[in-house]
Amino acid sequence: MSGPTATRARTREPFDRRIARAVQAVTGRALGPHQTAIVRIGFSLTWLVFLLRELPHRHEMYGPDGPWSWELASRLIADNRSFSVLMWSDGRLWFELVYGLAVLSAALLLVGWHTRAVSVVFMVGVLSLQNRSVFLGDGGDNVLHLAAIYLVLTRCGQVWSLDARRAARGAARGVREDVVGPLLWIVLGGFLLAATWFSDVTGEWWLPVLLWVLWLGHGLWWLVCRLAPGEPRTLLDVLANLTHNAALVVIMAEVCLIYATAGWYKIQGSRWQDGTALYYPLHLDYFSPWPALSELLASSGIMVMLLTYGTVIVQVAFPFTLFHRKVKNVLLVAMMLEHAGIALLLGLPVFSLAMISADAVFLPTAFLVALGARAARGRDRLLGLRRSAGALPEQRRTGEEQGPRTLVG
Repeated sequence: MSGPTATRARTREPFDRRIARAVQAVTGRALGPHQTAIVRIGFSLTWLVFLLRELPHRHEMYGPDGPWSWELASRLIADNRSFSVLMWSDGRLWFELVYGLAVLSAALLLVGWHTRAVSVVFMVGVLSLQNRSVFLGDGGDNVLHLAAIYLVLTRCGQVWSLDARRAARGAARGVREDVVGPLLWIVLGGFLLAATWFSDVTGEWWLPVLLWVLWLGHGLWWLVCRLAPGEPRTLLDVLANLTHNAALVVIMAEVCLIYATAGWYKIQGSRWQDGTALYYPLHLDYFSPWPALSELLASSGIMVMLLTYGTVIVQVAFPFTLFHRKVKNVLLVAMMLEHAGIALLLGLPVFSLAMISADAVFLPTAFLVALGARAARGRDRLLGLRRSAGALPEQRRTGEEQGPRTLVG
């Protein structure tokens, strides 16, 4: 049934049934599993690349040898109540331990190993290092700062993760006891006790409360799955889906807000109005990793004008195109190419990676499924593996293709 007949049928559908269908859509499953997975991969890769790139300079940036001393950081944090476990001690050994755990958590979150627990450690590492030296960063750190909190609330390990592979193998071979999960839960419980003990030194009250709620919730989940797998498990699934979907909407709203505010502020600038704004950063030595390429681009007045106006148009227009998939996808590609150009021309790779990772939440599901299938085939060729005949790719087991269409795909 299609056309006017289908429209009249939907019109005649009772209001309560439409409400029930909407509730079922947001509680029955975690929407956008591929989008949250690519966001997880993107942000963890961004943070990992940054930490490894700055590994030789970590003591000057966040450690005891930096110009922003531990005493200055403690005074600022006492005033703004930001969270940083580096304020628990000014020792060099403690700093090395925190930095090492930040690198390890980024790598583990990248591959999706016990994402529920590792995402919390990842968030603690991001907040601790960034709040230790708040004057470092290029804009991408703010996006990563917020994304680290949102990822804790998402079910970002459903696809493209070691968790998903372990769950698939457990379903095929029968449920096996997970020893690592309870051990991680116990270790993180000890960390929470320490965080509560040092709560008067750093952090707002809501962050330890959030961490305790997550810790107790994961323990309750483990107990329910083994002792009451019926309706209690269904209730916990509904709550987890609601939290995931709400966090996904917040991530999408954040991306729209970033582009909307950036675009409207640019409109008010005289250099953006006359089309010359891009010319000036191309002539700054600090933002010219490739001087010859920057000079070549800046020498073309028409190209500078087109890129300047195009940046403003794309940023202002993007939030208004979300309900038109074709236009939204075109602008999404344009914004990703823009950030790739910023990384190349202005030497801001971390900022560009962070923004591309945030943009990825709007990538179509069909494209991500095809991308995942190509990556799996490439991996199998590289490792000399062969997928057994008749086995479906992991992405197809989620049922996302048959689900209702949403903004993310």
